[in-house]
Amino acid sequence: MRMRSPGKITEHLWYLGCEESGVYLLVGRDESMIISGGMSYILPDVLRQIREFGIKEDPIRKLLILHAHFDHLGIVPFFKRRIPELQIYGSSRAWEILEMPKAIRTINEFSQMVAERMGRDEDCSGFDLEWRDDVDGVCVSEGDRIELGGMEVQILETPGHSSCSISAYVPKMKALFASDGGGIPYRETIITPGNSNFTLFQQSLEKLKDLEVAYLCADHYGYIVGGEAGDFIEQTIQMAEQNRALMEEAYLRTQDIDTAAHELVTAFYEENPDYILSKKIFEGIYRQMVKHIAKNLRPQKSYAR
Repeated sequence: MRMRSPGKITEHLWYLGCEESGVYLLVGRDESMIISGGMSYILPDVLRQIREFGIKEDPIRKLLILHAHFDHLGIVPFFKRRIPELQIYGSSRAWEILEMPKAIRTINEFSQMVAERMGRDEDCSGFDLEWRDDVDGVCVSEGDRIELGGMEVQILETPGHSSCSISAYVPKMKALFASDGGGIPYRETIITPGNSNFTLFQQSLEKLKDLEVAYLCADHYGYIVGGEAGDFIEQTIQMAEQNRALMEEAYLRTQDIDTAAHELVTAFYEENPDYILSKKIFEGIYRQMVKHIAKNLRPQKSYAR
């Protein structure tokens, strides 16, 4: 079952933000940790929800970045400046990216662009949300564990959506936080964003599929509980195979990366005009994916029409 409203998921776990962009608060005995950073424009919602849900902010001492894309980093600078002792975790590649001036400019520009698209730019005008060089943290990698007191968070490296993607798994709760690396539960379908390397994206899904999952905690469009949570990674694997075949067909037919990407994205937005990303951003993502597919074509059946 797909759940999209902010609130308490289960004991020790909250979903905060809004339907299209959320973060999680994992509450341990000694400390609490924010998992992922969401869009910048969700900050007013998150602060209001913390107050309204009666969540204690003092124990929040950790924050985990699952990858360094702008739509998963938005509230991080604010909370680091609000809580100077906040310990921020991310992959070594994520921290490399977050030291690049060009990457920081892109994060800030895209955050503003999407806030304007969603009509939320004025909501955030009083908050310091820009990434600058005052945010740093700790590198985590495959097999590392973060302890919150009675709550252990295991780190898995799951590249493919981005080169810096990691996932988090909490065995005690059977909760998986795979971010976009586990697929996006948009409406009743699954988006498979193998942005940087679609082959690695598919391999990372295979790595996750045997985990026992009762709560599939996505960053976009909420979380999943019940039987669908346990089956979601397998469903994403199947959808990724279908989407790879579509990209292969479009490229082989058009023999042009840009044309293929444009066709695929145009068709998507005809059915889903309210998707969170602008068509311009999404087409750039599809160009990356089709470019990878073009370089890694598999044996094909004839696509002659």
